[in-house]
Amino acid sequence: MLNAGMVYRVGPFRLHVEITRRLNACGYPTLRFDLSTLGDSGASNESQSRAQQIRADVADAMSLLASHAGCTRFVLLGLCSGAQNAHIVAVDEPRVAGAIFLDGYAYRTLGFHLRHYLPRLHSAALWHRFISRKLQAAANQRGDDVFAVSFPPRDQVRRELTDMLDRGLRLHFIYSGGVTRYFNHPRQFRECFGRLASRPEISACQFEGTDHTYALQVDRQRLLQEVEGWLQRNFPTSDGSTA
Repeated sequence: MLNAGMVYRVGPFRLHVEITRRLNACGYPTLRFDLSTLGDSGASNESQSRAQQIRADVADAMSLLASHAGCTRFVLLGLCSGAQNAHIVAVDEPRVAGAIFLDGYAYRTLGFHLRHYLPRLHSAALWHRFISRKLQAAANQRGDDVFAVSFPPRDQVRRELTDMLDRGLRLHFIYSGGVTRYFNHPRQFRECFGRLASRPEISACQFEGTDHTYALQVDRQRLLQEVEGWLQRNFPTSDGSTA
């Protein structure tokens, strides 16, 4: 489990603690750790880019888990920036067998804009606020970034996801109701990635009405069930207890 933003390894509102305990109880050895410069982890002495350092940190974490639990294949799980970092690692790390991306990459589509704006067409107040925000954004020279972080080009992400699937990885995207700024309907995943979304090794769902960090217990339990169920279907434990 990778850090969510600047939050240390317990995760937002101890989300990572609850997920690891749930998965450990199901027979999945699980490790939550701090990347370099976050939480209890200091800076590395090596001169590397941030992406290179993330890959090195996760590689070390996998080696540690392998030495303690005998694991040879790994599933990455990350929320927000953690999902982006999981993507970076999964691109070329041969030990990664799958990943769960919580509020990971997605892109605004025509369908997104229609679903967002059509219900607002008859509201003058909403149009006034919309125009005001656009003017203010232009004045501040703010881009179309999501959470002030630029996503890579969609074609690049599509190619990388395709490569992952061709290597046999299984991928699951879970979008919360807290990212309606860029994702507002389960159908949008197919709108973003086209035929790639039809491959059986990749799946996506949306938990409409939940917040980004699953602070409410009812939303958190729903997330835990989704994560556990996906792992059971795709990576049953060796004794078959979770098959």
